[in-house]
Amino acid sequence: MSRKRLVVCLLLFVVQVGPGSVGAKGFLRTQGQDMVGEHGNKVLLRGVGLGNWLLPEGYMWKFGDRGDRPRRIEKIVSDLIGPEQAERFWLEFRKHYITEADIARIAELGFNSVRPALNARRFLTEGDNPQYVDEGFELLDNLVTWCKKYDVYVIIDMHGAPGGQTGANIDDSPNDRPELFMDPKNQDRLVELWVKIAQRYKDEPTVAAYDLLNEPLPGSTGAKEKYEDQLEPLYKRITAAIRRVDSRHMITLEGADWANDWSVFSVPFDDNVFYQFHYYCWDRPDTLKGIDQFLSRRSELNRPVWVGETGEKENTIYWGTTQYFETHNIGWSFWPWKKMDTTNTPYSIERPSGWDQIVAYSRGQGKPSAEVAQKAFDELIENIKLENCVCFPDVVNAIFRRIPGKIEAENYGHRGPGQSYSVKDPSTKSQYYRTSEPVPVVSLDGADRRPRGGQCIRLSAGEWTAYEFNNRQARQFHATVRAKADTAPAIFEVTSDGAGPTITLSQTGWQEIDLGSVDLVAGQHRATVEVLEGTVFFDWLQAQ
Repeated sequence: MSRKRLVVCLLLFVVQVGPGSVGAKGFLRTQGQDMVGEHGNKVLLRGVGLGNWLLPEGYMWKFGDRGDRPRRIEKIVSDLIGPEQAERFWLEFRKHYITEADIARIAELGFNSVRPALNARRFLTEGDNPQYVDEGFELLDNLVTWCKKYDVYVIIDMHGAPGGQTGANIDDSPNDRPELFMDPKNQDRLVELWVKIAQRYKDEPTVAAYDLLNEPLPGSTGAKEKYEDQLEPLYKRITAAIRRVDSRHMITLEGADWANDWSVFSVPFDDNVFYQFHYYCWDRPDTLKGIDQFLSRRSELNRPVWVGETGEKENTIYWGTTQYFETHNIGWSFWPWKKMDTTNTPYSIERPSGWDQIVAYSRGQGKPSAEVAQKAFDELIENIKLENCVCFPDVVNAIFRRIPGKIEAENYGHRGPGQSYSVKDPSTKSQYYRTSEPVPVVSLDGADRRPRGGQCIRLSAGEWTAYEFNNRQARQFHATVRAKADTAPAIFEVTSDGAGPTITLSQTGWQEIDLGSVDLVAGQHRATVEVLEGTVFFDWLQAQ
């Protein structure tokens, strides 16, 4: 082993709680700002969202506006292959999209919870005389059984309520209006459906919580302004109805405006409730948005906070966000587990042959033949099976801050000055990415413009940054750092337990510097880079 080129620190921390150690052994409950198990052990939910299964979303099918939500996707399928074949297709789709193999793999990768997105129509028919649908409950029963087997918690998410809670595609809204808040009978049906679910699982500790409404009342459509005064009263009504049959399960509440406007909340109205926000970083250039408003409300409410959805970006953001949350005692659920033809989810579904023609039809173009469509849909049924999907270990490793993988230099820790970084001028904040902190994040080429081509950090003599990461098995890793000097020569060191190599950069171009091999025990580790002379730009650290 080469100590001279060591990049990683062998400072071992407590290993993160994994699925095997938290398992569904007892009911979870809230205790102040924590979630705890039946023996008072703290549990941080690190999950994955089961989107597109019971509530198909058009963007995961690559569809246009004519196929942006379940009922429109269903119409496309029926139009192309006929009602009888369409019914067969959907039964097979729901049967194979999420199976025991998916849950076993989810647990194996280290997730300890799943958040299945429910469409009320899969459990309760629409119309004047709604009837309960056995298939939806049976599928949910199967999921809970598998999760119990593999020690994975279930957070049941009402993603599409009767009538729709957003008035957008995300909830299968029939008329692009939040009719849940416009027609009392829809609220009655929602309450009854939640009671039915609670009665079914009231004695099942594998179910961690009931997520009463997903992302209600967006502000951009005017729904929030018009109906927000109904949201907390509806939550209270649903909770009271659930408590008449189920006193033990946690309940999670999402704010208005895509879950993130918590001004609708007064004081906690239940002893076992926690609050939820959703967190997506879609800004350009990349930015880690602050969560201070949620931390402040958490202190006021004295209840746990959870991120019910995060994801839909790339590995740099994934590493930075889950690290950010966990440093502040916030669990999370990555969205989604798998979708079609992607590289930014744990698993990707292969695009069927002929799929482009179906996508074109969803965008108002020519209709493919029934034979082409049937072949594509039959192939999709095969492709959605986990064994036929493509796995992206780099995505999972970024979510869990694990190696092997790449640690972007801007993803130093979130523990503050003296622990995660030290800079000479803490009063000057970064222009990019982590704009509330003083470590300079700059464009890769050093130009003072939007860093569309990537970001790095700039450190001067006496400044340093520290990185925390995990590895699941004891093994040997090979390490590399990408760096460049502002002016040559420049000197920096990479420390391990306070000692490590000193590296001299004798030229100003980017260099990938081989740091040799190191044996690491399983657990959490810490690496530090410090500039001794000059100014150095750091792009990433890598361990393979």
